[in-house]
Amino acid sequence: MSAHLSSLNPPQRDAVLVKEGPLLVLAGAGTGKTRVITYRMAELIRQGVSPDQILSVTFTNKAAKEMGERTKVLLGGNLRVRPFISTFHSLCVRILRQEIENLGYPKTFAIYDRGDQESAARTALRDCRMADSTLRPGDLLNLISRWKMAGENPRTAPDLATNDKEFLAAVAFRRYQNNIKASGGVDFDDLLLLTVDLFKQFPEVLEKYQEKFQYVQIDEYQDTNGVQFNLIKSLVAKHNNLCVVGDDDQSIYGWRGAEVTHILNFQQHFPGATVVRLQDNYRCTVNIIDHANRLVKHNKGRHDKTLIAHKYGEDDVRIREYPSETDEAECVVREIEYLVNYKNVPAEDIAILFRTNEQPRPFETELRRRNIPYNLVGGQSFFDRREIRDVMSYLKIFLNQKDEVSLLRIINRPTRGISTATVEKLMKHAVAHKKPILGCAEEVAASDGLSKAAVAAVGQFDRLLKKYRERFASQPREMDRALTALLEEIDYNSEIEKQYKESQQQLMRKEVLDQIIAGMKEYQNRESEPSLAGFLDEVSLDGEDAFNEKEKVEAHKVTLMTLHSAKGLEFPRVYLIGLEEGLLPHKRSIDADNDAIQEERRLAYVGITRAKDYISISRAVTRAKYGKRSRTIPSRFLHEMLTDAAVEKMIEEAEEAEAE
Repeated sequence: MSAHLSSLNPPQRDAVLVKEGPLLVLAGAGTGKTRVITYRMAELIRQGVSPDQILSVTFTNKAAKEMGERTKVLLGGNLRVRPFISTFHSLCVRILRQEIENLGYPKTFAIYDRGDQESAARTALRDCRMADSTLRPGDLLNLISRWKMAGENPRTAPDLATNDKEFLAAVAFRRYQNNIKASGGVDFDDLLLLTVDLFKQFPEVLEKYQEKFQYVQIDEYQDTNGVQFNLIKSLVAKHNNLCVVGDDDQSIYGWRGAEVTHILNFQQHFPGATVVRLQDNYRCTVNIIDHANRLVKHNKGRHDKTLIAHKYGEDDVRIREYPSETDEAECVVREIEYLVNYKNVPAEDIAILFRTNEQPRPFETELRRRNIPYNLVGGQSFFDRREIRDVMSYLKIFLNQKDEVSLLRIINRPTRGISTATVEKLMKHAVAHKKPILGCAEEVAASDGLSKAAVAAVGQFDRLLKKYRERFASQPREMDRALTALLEEIDYNSEIEKQYKESQQQLMRKEVLDQIIAGMKEYQNRESEPSLAGFLDEVSLDGEDAFNEKEKVEAHKVTLMTLHSAKGLEFPRVYLIGLEEGLLPHKRSIDADNDAIQEERRLAYVGITRAKDYISISRAVTRAKYGKRSRTIPSRFLHEMLTDAAVEKMIEEAEEAEAE
């Protein structure tokens, strides 16, 4: 046996040594799946495969970076070329930046974030004369995303509409898509959908990437949607050298298009596949794993497997019932306070996990009351801040002059004397004469009575954009300085001071601008060929990581997060709260079909297997709703994860408590 494989257990080693053909690695929670993927890449290279012929795709930038770092350690620092490790979206951006002109888009296409999409959706609804009361922009975007992830387009969407609202959305979908394409933009779903379309319409382009990527690995395969599946199948069609790693028991993203059937039916999709099961769990104690195994075995549509724990603990699983959600919060937080203040348990070792966004409120109240620092994951995004959206709009318009969404955001921000009425006249003229908005001020002045001051303001703004467009293009190693100069020239600090009256708020917002400048500097120093397009791609795809934002699981703070957010993480101590019918499983799944309940069960399974050494699973016997307190029904998952003896004991304790 090769020395570098001696640290792997037998099933891990079996997976690593499969070189050719389709391979399904069923990797349960805490079984070392990332280890298998990285060692397999290293083994392929040791067997003579060129590193740049290997593609490994995962779902998060954090996972991709971790995989890259591990691979670098295994292969050593002297390797001239390395495997391409990325997310699906990063892979598609890389392909589209080279090939998208085939589809009638510019190479400098802008990637629309959620705010940009909402602006485009609002415009589309207005163009179609639909009021917000008929169809809200957010609802339209959710339907468009659902259609796109199913591989549908504006031509086919009307056939899928099942009610009047969806039919109106299908009409607005066409306008939305035409508008963003005309502005040289794509949304996140387009990145995948356009790549699939590219491969369908241009076989020579597909063949180019099939030849390039001879060995393909997909992490978290259970989370793939229809478009991702089609993309993968196209890429590997010539050689079928596809390794997928995943766990059907952790498929929890059906609500955003993930199809667990992809991993369940892998052997039908790719005949002759080798199947390797990783069942040795190195994360959790035996008792925690026993509860997880008993629970998930109630799901019918799953691969047969059982996790085997290799760690023992005492009093490591506790099931608790509290009179109310307030009592649940008080008792859990009191225990956390004792652990942190008297037992020296690091606060970052503790997580409170919940199903819905309403549940953490009493816990936050109690944590604040007891002065225990905490981090609520999923608060305001870095990119929801007004000033970040402004700066990103300036950068996008430097790259893509057609990006009207960005242009309209910053045309009078900070205030420069271009009124809303002026903008409306410019837009009307530009649309009618198919001209850029900023290039027709003189014509509008002649025909619609635009004032000299307005014409001058538009001209000055246009010159500002041209000046910095040239500077960013010609000095890619000094983009941070260009951005600093821009913010000073437009006096953006005065905009902050106008929006926020408190000095502390102003300071915080100015520090956010410093973060984006520092992130830009770090990017241009790291990249061999930096560019504004490259920076914007990284920001769009990496999100907050691009600005070195604090880790979501912060040091010295208790973590509060949803079960969906917790996937992929682990904590020594976990408090899984709200195990009640209507919360977990969620009321929507109870009213739906059996597949929805199975996904909720997988979600509970994910929650349990986040705990390394200890888990407290609790529920409230009563809960306030609409100002009235009502009794709750214990989650079916409580009974499913417990032994018969434990269920009887829990019932007895509940009856005794009620009698008192």
